[in-house]
Amino acid sequence: MADDFPRVLVDLRHGEHVVTDEIAQAQQDAAAPESASVARTVVGEEFTGGRITEISTPFGYMFAEPADVFPVAHLAAEPSEQVVRALKALGTAMVEQDPVDGAGDSDLPPILTYWGQFVDHDLTANTDRDNDISITGDGLRPLRPQQVVEQLRNLREPRLNLDSLYGNGPKASGLPDQVPYEDDKFVITEQDGLTPTPTPIRGADLPRRDRKAQIGDGRNDENLVVAQLHLAFLKFHNNVVRWLVGHGGGSFERARELTTWHYQQVTVEDFLKRVADPAVVEGLLDGSVSPVFQPDEEDPFMPLEFSIAAYRFGHSMVRGAYDWNQNFGAPAPGQTNTIDRAGFSFLFSFTGNGGLTLPFPGAEPNPTLPDNWPAQFERLTGAEAAPDDPEDRFPARLARKIDTHLAPPLAVLLNEGNDPRTASQQVRRLLKRLAVRNLLRGYRLAIPTGQAVAAQLGIAPLTTAQLTGGGGAIADALLDNPELLRDTPLWFYVLREAELGGGNRLGPVGSRIVAETIIGQLRADPRSYLRTGFDPVASGVTKADGGPVRTIVDFLQFADMHP
Repeated sequence: MADDFPRVLVDLRHGEHVVTDEIAQAQQDAAAPESASVARTVVGEEFTGGRITEISTPFGYMFAEPADVFPVAHLAAEPSEQVVRALKALGTAMVEQDPVDGAGDSDLPPILTYWGQFVDHDLTANTDRDNDISITGDGLRPLRPQQVVEQLRNLREPRLNLDSLYGNGPKASGLPDQVPYEDDKFVITEQDGLTPTPTPIRGADLPRRDRKAQIGDGRNDENLVVAQLHLAFLKFHNNVVRWLVGHGGGSFERARELTTWHYQQVTVEDFLKRVADPAVVEGLLDGSVSPVFQPDEEDPFMPLEFSIAAYRFGHSMVRGAYDWNQNFGAPAPGQTNTIDRAGFSFLFSFTGNGGLTLPFPGAEPNPTLPDNWPAQFERLTGAEAAPDDPEDRFPARLARKIDTHLAPPLAVLLNEGNDPRTASQQVRRLLKRLAVRNLLRGYRLAIPTGQAVAAQLGIAPLTTAQLTGGGGAIADALLDNPELLRDTPLWFYVLREAELGGGNRLGPVGSRIVAETIIGQLRADPRSYLRTGFDPVASGVTKADGGPVRTIVDFLQFADMHP
């Protein structure tokens, strides 16, 4: 990996075009560490080359054979206009119009949705690059796989190494657009009582300057759930520093090492084993399942089948509203609440990307998160059951099922595609429509079909009856466009496969792609917990009760973000 790999991605949001500019040199001129390099969004400009190869890593295809026979194993390249219309119709049908509350609930806690999003931001950045390879308004024909691999670059290392958290480290603290530290600890913003609140909640906020979060990846401030989870990681590290003082001392690097290993172990043993088939995960760990994806230690790449298709399963798990805390959810015993749930309009407004402003005309922005809005993660982890309510007012302590249906707020994304300088109005409309955007991006970037990937894995493909068995608008869109039944977009295929299995975990194809990628990248990293033999019980930090950190709940408890 290049020593000057970009660790801090400022002003980066989903759907926007990211380029590198002269900031890397400017940082060096300002006496930044040699490793410091910053990528930022430059609106209205196309990528112009320069140092991108030096400060990025490649994308590639997990399955070589479909790429080699393009377009045989892909959606038809021609007539592209007809395929695009079919994909738009399918994407539109996937967003629920009149959902029945609770009907789409899984058995999974919502924290898995956003832990998965945090992992994604740690592994990849920028599957939109420039007007030659991204979604455009000039006609969407699929690119040849060779062209995609040559032009699409990843602004993250494909490793679960928390560079999205640590940025360039304490040595860069105080320089422009760097993560702020005090000695070996992260700076954290203590909250102010900014609004009248029924019940102030002890909490904190991300470090901010002019409301913008000073963190390693701007995408982690796009919604309040992932923003508060990023805060939990900051606090976890700080508590590791304190723990080391009481256990013989240690350096910043030792605290970072322990934080990273715990994060990696929890991601595999708790997150991955719950969202994927645990037998597949265990088989990949013990060697009884032979992986297709075996990245090279010296030159790893991110599989496009993961980044563009399978790992986007989390979009279907997103709720339109959550039981967030005792003010914006179920009231605490003897207390009153403000509203019964925290909807998207609030969760996407109380972030830097949302302006930290109530979603009402004339509302004044807050400098930090108000003290009635911190997360009460016990409501999102399954640790605290929903109250017994005959009207079932609080089903919002569960993630939605992994299936082909997306919550209504995902029809038009609030914080994306808003800047007219980023792209044409037509493209910005597409970027705001999540399901349509996912399908069109997969088509543009030559992602093989679900049937082709199933064949590569030796798994029986889904039948027409299975693909259309859910009925409704989705079945109509497929039957009206039979080419999508023969050659099904991989993202939709993975969701439908999970849906057929009950929606509580990925199916055979999705489990293999997701588990192989995450475990494969850990095996390719000589510093990962798998390669070093880290055991959280024998050599990890311990909680106040003396217990080890082995689950997401343990992780949040050690971070003082969960009772």
